[in-house]
Amino acid sequence: MQVGNKQFFLYGGIALLAVVFGVWLFSAGSNHNDQERPDVTMSAEEKASITINDKQAKLVKVETVKISSFVNQRSAVGVIDFNQEQTVQVFTPYQGRITQVFVKSGDDVAKGQALFAIDSPDLLQAISTLISTSGQKSLTERALVRAKKMAEIQAASTKDLDQATADQQTAEGNYRAARDALRIFGKNDSDMDKIISSRKVNSEMIISSPIRGRVIARNAQPGLLLQPGATPAPITVADPSSMWMIANVPETDMAYLKIGQELSVSISAFPEKKYSGKIINIGAAVDSTTRRISVRGEIPNKNDDLRAQMLASYVINTGAPQQSPAIPAEGLVREGDGTMTAFVTKDERLFVKRNVTIGLTQNNLVQILEGIEAGERVAGDGAIFLSNALALKSR
Repeated sequence: MQVGNKQFFLYGGIALLAVVFGVWLFSAGSNHNDQERPDVTMSAEEKASITINDKQAKLVKVETVKISSFVNQRSAVGVIDFNQEQTVQVFTPYQGRITQVFVKSGDDVAKGQALFAIDSPDLLQAISTLISTSGQKSLTERALVRAKKMAEIQAASTKDLDQATADQQTAEGNYRAARDALRIFGKNDSDMDKIISSRKVNSEMIISSPIRGRVIARNAQPGLLLQPGATPAPITVADPSSMWMIANVPETDMAYLKIGQELSVSISAFPEKKYSGKIINIGAAVDSTTRRISVRGEIPNKNDDLRAQMLASYVINTGAPQQSPAIPAEGLVREGDGTMTAFVTKDERLFVKRNVTIGLTQNNLVQILEGIEAGERVAGDGAIFLSNALALKSR
């Protein structure tokens, strides 16, 4: 047993020495291999750069960064509308039934031009009153003349003369009131004299346009019974010589907008033309849902191009121009975290991605506030290709 134990311990010691030696040998070999293995970890600059070959270079257009002028301006989209300060809803002042309509929607009308006619019971009463008061006035005038002659020969008392004078004055007042009443219906002195001489009653009342303009709505139809002020108005007339542009702008732009500022307006229907106008009103309240406020501009409509509900956009200058480096809009890439990047190159083969801070965008050029200097060369068209290639490289 003792001899066996000695052998056991002897063999065990030899095995332990072998294990220790093996571990040491593996460790030494591993360290040796680690020293010989190249480091495959890329630097930050390498991760942000991509090298392309001649064939790929044909997909990328390289641009030199230049200094450009950027105008401080604000813009918004809106619609054209009629100038409501030059728009009139034409109602009838009295109840009546339409007998004739003289205009159509879209017609240009002059001030005082007849729009429609109504058969008015009130006009009929006013004309009848004029005829009767005219007759009463003539009667009292003749009675007064007789009373004066009788008084001269003392054939009538002073009381009779005074009564005839009072009757004549009352008839004269009633007659004047009747004429004034007919003026409300649009009758002039000539019209009233004809009514008195002919003793004919015509209850047709002509409603005329109070302004020069264009008929933009016609709800009048023959036979329609009208009430004063009842909507919709039978005829609506607007002066199209100037129009409104109404836009809803972000409340953050309010600090840059003032009444009287000049506007440059573009119309979708005539993209090659520019229209000048000015701000005439800024809304009193911000919409609580959209956080926008209504801004109204007035635009002269010299060529009669503008129509209500046309889509329009305006640009307003809010400060002096800024001189800044600029790159084409297609040279910018928006990353997943919202940052903007561009690819800078020196040899048109190695492109390095660089974060940039941008400002205004005008004429397809983007203002660079930080990240790129004038004179550097960047990828314009093809920047998206470089971004995708760099993403594949990083996988």
